[in-house]
Amino acid sequence: MLVKTFGSAVYGIEAITITVEVNIAAGTKYFIVGLPDVAVKESYFRIESALKNTGFRMPRQQVVVNMAPADIKKEGSSYDLTIATAVLAASGQMESENLDKYIIMGELSLDGSLQPIKGALPIAIQARKDGFKGFILPKQNAREAAIVNDLEVYGVDNIKEVARFFNGDVNIEREIVNTREEFYNSLSNYDSDFSEVKGQENIKRALEIAAAGGHNVILIGPPGAGKTMLARRLPSILPPLSLYESLETTKIHSVAGKLAAADALVTVRPFRSPHHTISDVALVGGGGNPQPGEISLAHNGVLFLDELPEFKRSALEVMRQPLEERRVTISRAKFTVDYPSSFMLVASMNPCPCGYYNHPEKECICPPGMVQKYLSKISGPLLDRIDLHVEVTPVNFSELSSDRAAEKSELIRERVIAAREIQIERFGNRQDLHANAQMSPQMVRDLCKIDVAGQTLLKRAMEKLGLSARAYDRILKVSRTIADLAGSEDIKLEHLAEAIHFRSLDREGWAG
Repeated sequence: MLVKTFGSAVYGIEAITITVEVNIAAGTKYFIVGLPDVAVKESYFRIESALKNTGFRMPRQQVVVNMAPADIKKEGSSYDLTIATAVLAASGQMESENLDKYIIMGELSLDGSLQPIKGALPIAIQARKDGFKGFILPKQNAREAAIVNDLEVYGVDNIKEVARFFNGDVNIEREIVNTREEFYNSLSNYDSDFSEVKGQENIKRALEIAAAGGHNVILIGPPGAGKTMLARRLPSILPPLSLYESLETTKIHSVAGKLAAADALVTVRPFRSPHHTISDVALVGGGGNPQPGEISLAHNGVLFLDELPEFKRSALEVMRQPLEERRVTISRAKFTVDYPSSFMLVASMNPCPCGYYNHPEKECICPPGMVQKYLSKISGPLLDRIDLHVEVTPVNFSELSSDRAAEKSELIRERVIAAREIQIERFGNRQDLHANAQMSPQMVRDLCKIDVAGQTLLKRAMEKLGLSARAYDRILKVSRTIADLAGSEDIKLEHLAEAIHFRSLDREGWAG
């Protein structure tokens, strides 16, 4: 008897429907064809044990499993339930009447229970697009799949439940998630706040500008000055995610298997802080079976690189293109996958190996030339892509012990949102462009016009600091953001001066 069930393969953050055909005929062998990897081939042993331990039997005849389309590689253990369900139906142990209405996915344990899968959200989106009635999957993934409207999602604990469901012996409770309610209820739930930071008004101002325009920023200062503490609070002043951004971010985390069973949506902006020993592939994504890297997991959020010079140079260099293009393309011989990676880069570093170069009180003990050598670990092209260079100085005792209340993140966020709304209006609601940092060079020329006095100031700064053409664009973008925060239509001299001020690493005195 021939039976068809349906599963799905995830490539990048999109899914492709896979048809699993099982035919049982005279013979004794088990064959699986259709470009399966080792994990799919091993499914025979998991399926046999799972069926035996839940009161079913594995047919002692020839079982041929075909996974179509045959030219797409099938990877992972999430096809176990798809194949097992087809085997049960083909051997007459289960009704097969409604199998073609559902996508069925799940990894089987030897006792018949189900383990969670990766990519439940993109699979659910594709299932709805392809006109399937429902999606049967492990209970741990049910909430993330249920955010897709017009698709019946059933979370199950074991294969016995699936068989009884198709036999009509039991009604499985449908998983229902109110997507908008889920989204708005947990929007902007942050654990930390800018009001907890004493002093550092200059750095808070820089981070406000960065948040308002989506600019990359590097914080340079001695140990214990508060660089990491300030960076961790940056998501709390970013504008809340839109529903579209939330769904896109959730898809990436779903594919990477980073969503907890209780989560349906990623509702707060991601904050990723990889260790400096991270490999190139783990940072940008890839591998034999391509997976999103840290820069994609930070999509629509913040990627924080603490102690930037300690990262491998090769890892930092592969970030240069994604920083410009806001996506990562991973190419293999037979396929290419794209992962979005539109993130804000926040980096921090000590000014020198001992950490006290340019410190107001402590003396630097590094030998001559060491500061320049330390800074040269970060390439010029990467630094050019960072809009704001901010010096962080230690907070003195009087500020630390002060009872004066600092400004809350909520108030800063209101100003940031107002500036972003000006930018959205300026860009005409373009889906791919919603912040000043994303402007192309041509748009910078058109939208960041400065008067004669501004031109003179910028010319002097360019000559004195030896800035590149890209740095010139960065200064104009930042000054445009500062003007937006001030509610000014034109870029004034003070906006330009403040933008130039935030190019610390270009100034003399950092030459070592």
